[in-house]
Amino acid sequence: MERLSLDQPIPDALRGAVVALGNFDGFHLGHQAVVGRAVQRAAHERKPAIVATFDPHPVRHFRPDAPPFRLTTLDQREGLFAHAGADAMLVFGFDAAMAGTSADGFVDLLATRIGASGVVTGEDFTFGKGRAGDAASLRALGALRGLVAEAVAPIALEGEPVSSSRIRTALQAGDPHTATRLLTRPFTIRGEVVHGDKRGRELGWPTANVELGHYLRPAYGIYAVRLTLDDGSEHPGVANLGVRPMFDPPKELLETYIFDWRGDLYGRTIDVALLHYLRPEAAFRDLATLKAQIARDEEQARALLAAG
Repeated sequence: MERLSLDQPIPDALRGAVVALGNFDGFHLGHQAVVGRAVQRAAHERKPAIVATFDPHPVRHFRPDAPPFRLTTLDQREGLFAHAGADAMLVFGFDAAMAGTSADGFVDLLATRIGASGVVTGEDFTFGKGRAGDAASLRALGALRGLVAEAVAPIALEGEPVSSSRIRTALQAGDPHTATRLLTRPFTIRGEVVHGDKRGRELGWPTANVELGHYLRPAYGIYAVRLTLDDGSEHPGVANLGVRPMFDPPKELLETYIFDWRGDLYGRTIDVALLHYLRPEAAFRDLATLKAQIARDEEQARALLAAG
């Protein structure tokens, strides 16, 4: 799968593509419907399919001090788009120039610089300076340039529309199960294993530590997790996500203890999928009490993961 940007010309083989257009953070059921429709159209018309996304997210441009909120990294999205059948990912760098582009100018960019023949969005998609463009104006402006635009209706689950904000709310409430249903996969944090202060090793539970970066902060606490190493192997474990209230200085980390595994992971990239929320973070009266609780957490996590 190719990763494209506007810094370089679109390859001739990818011109004339049907483009799925959106932020697609999380790539949940609704996003999958948009990309699926673009891939379907492209196959029917014998054209390439491109998924276009924005990075950084427009919210980060307009509100640089906003708390972290991302559900996926760009690399994660690329893998998800490829799995959905897209031929390429096009990354729009969202900067002042992009923010100042008019709706008409953006459609012209799609038709001329990208050479798209069609574009698929969600019904609620907006674009252009001041969010002046919507699905209806995309159809009208596109028609003037031979660009066939289509909007996909929202997907509902359990009586409510699927949305990234709904997923964020579930994660912040300590409800990874709802997030999994909306995403069709567990919320997963990807990062490089970094050195910590070896507290887990001293307690008897050595951990692989990952910084949270720009990811949304789910509810702090203890999770049963599935960890995937960069060699593709999967391992069950239990993780602490938070600031470890018993230790100074507080440091925000995702610390994962991998069951029945030994080895050096420093510098390697891992994926940690949050499957079950066990309990909130807590301070205990002494280390003996903490160790007893960690043992109970491990036992509970093993049982939940073994049950599937």
